[in-house]
Amino acid sequence: MRAPGINAVDATNHGEVLRLLARRNNDLGRARNRVACRLHALLAELAPGGISKEIRAGSAQALLDSITPATAVEAARHALAVEHLEDLRRLDEQMKASKKRIAEAVTASGTTLTELFGVGPVVAAMVIGYSRDVHRFPTADRYASYNGTAPREVASGGRKVHRLSRRGNRQLNHAMHIAAVSQIRQPHSDGRAFYERKIAEGKTPKEALRALKRRVSDSVYRQLLIDAQAR
Repeated sequence: MRAPGINAVDATNHGEVLRLLARRNNDLGRARNRVACRLHALLAELAPGGISKEIRAGSAQALLDSITPATAVEAARHALAVEHLEDLRRLDEQMKASKKRIAEAVTASGTTLTELFGVGPVVAAMVIGYSRDVHRFPTADRYASYNGTAPREVASGGRKVHRLSRRGNRQLNHAMHIAAVSQIRQPHSDGRAFYERKIAEGKTPKEALRALKRRVSDSVYRQLLIDAQAR
């Protein structure tokens, strides 16, 4: 099923649509995090420790059902927590719908990005939407510089070190980060093996992650070129 208003042949318009959908999904995610933090704070005041794991509607509802407010202050906190829980449920439904819409749009694009390990529909939408025309970048190095995965060389104490670059498109950088972390979390992935090799070579975990992000960037760049050629 093609998402409304998307023309698979028009790569420019399609990229813009995916960028809009990715931005909306990120906005919903940030809104959910804010609501979850406020709900957690209220629950921690009503019950020692609150919820130790990630806030989910079901566990929050169960905890609220077990609490009987003893004072007017507790009653006010309980009522506010119920309101935040309703907001959380609403945002969960909106995020579910957003991810479904993104998945449909990414499928309609015909991209092969999702064949890469750790690149799901949301990451693919971010990559396509914020990269736009891949031919803007003549090399993988230029693309890495644009998305901020090309490390910055700094001279320190007579030696050269590479530090995280704060330049480049931060949304694209976040997409590379998600893909890299997803690979690290899977014990049998090539990305995890690459990460462990870097650690064995003496890299810190952060340095190894940065190296993997650059590797992901190069893979994404190649896949974008393949998609562009196919179109």
